Amino acid sequence: MGTTEKLHAPAVLRFLTALVPLLCGLVGVFIANIPISFVSVVVPPPLLGLAPVYFWCLVRPDLMTPAAAFTIGMLEDVMSGAPPGVWTLAFVLSYALVARQRESFAGLGGLGAVLGFAACAFAAITAAYAIVGVYYGRVPPLGPMVVQLAMTVAFYVPATYLVSTIHHRVIGPLRSDF
Repeated sequence: MGTTEKLHAPAVLRFLTALVPLLCGLVGVFIANIPISFVSVVVPPPLLGLAPVYFWCLVRPDLMTPAAAFTIGMLEDVMSGAPPGVWTLAFVLSYALVARQRESFAGLGGLGAVLGFAACAFAAITAAYAIVGVYYGRVPPLGPMVVQLAMTVAFYVPATYLVSTIHHRVIGPLRSDF
């Protein structure tokens, strides 16, 4: 590898490393909104894109930016069929909550970590509930939001395990290269 390639390699690796959290969130949104359901339309899909936003905001806040949370929320709006901006604003508000309380959330482990994510998901879903209420000019039914919160929290552990594995296998080795 020549001198020029060595100088540009860290910049390329940094760029690719910065894309990993965004891609995790986008893939989560895509998987959650695949139009295949094993439980019919009775149970709303979990917000799988929110788990990477929460995880990366705590673990590597330099890689999860508000713009990435905005993009993940925008894809959630498009794929879920929600009114424009509902999940975008909810994800950005959740990002702001986690970024502001990072020390409190980062110190949680085990059940506390799940409860911390549940608080973040509750904030996102409450924001979406309020936005939908304002958008339509009436109070939406509470049941689907409660079930979506339960589904989102139930899928937090597997989603975080997957994102954590990606973090250790992809981000960890790349970090030592530059």
